[in-house]
This record gives sequence, structure tokens and C-alpha cells, in this order.
Amino acid sequence: MREARSFPEIYLHKKFVDMRKNINGLSQIVVDEMKHNPCDEALFVFINKSKCLMKCLYWDRTGFALWQKRLEKDRFRWPQKLQDDIIKVSSEQMEWLLAGLDIIKARPHEALRFEAFS
Repeated sequence: MREARSFPEIYLHKKFVDMRKNINGLSQIVVDEMKHNPCDEALFVFINKSKCLMKCLYWDRTGFALWQKRLEKDRFRWPQKLQDDIIKVSSEQMEWLLAGLDIIKARPHEALRFEAFS
């Protein structure tokens, strides 16, 4: 899969998905539930009920690509407490999610910008 930072937009589908779905079924979820075009330059991320299997769908200029990751002993820290059904995340947050971090609780240091030094 391309690196997460190469996607201008990354969307998590918060509801659990039947992982028997492949490209056509997940594309339909993108259209019907997420209200996006699956051919946009975006990464669409789905999770199963046990939170051990993640699928990522994206359009790769000439066709769809589907990437899957299955955890053998752990679970993804999937954000469930947010009210939105679709969660837009940064590439950094996506990398945190893949690394097993809770993306809602994890926060990077705030960037500082100084106008002048004394």
C-alpha cells in the first residue's frame, strides 16, 4: 500500500463492516453511507466487529486497490465514542492507528511559530 501520507484525505468508516465484502461492496458503502466518490484520491478505511481486521480501499489511477491487515493477538484502537459515522484523520493518525495507538487520546506537541526572538 502507498504510504498514508501520500493520500490527501483519509476517512474511517466508524461502523463495523462485514469483512466478506471486497472492492464492490466496500465501494458501495463509500457511496451510500460515506457519501463520497470511491474514485476520489482518498483512502477509505473499514474495520470488523472484533477490531482485529482492517481493510483499506483506494483508487489507484487505473483501478481499485484493496489492502488488508489482520492482527493476530491485539485489537485496533478504533474510535467509537465520536458521534460522526465518518471520521477524517490525518496521515499521522492513520500511522498511529496501525501502530496500535488510540488516535483520539494521542496528540502530538503543538507546533510553535515565533515572530521574533528576544
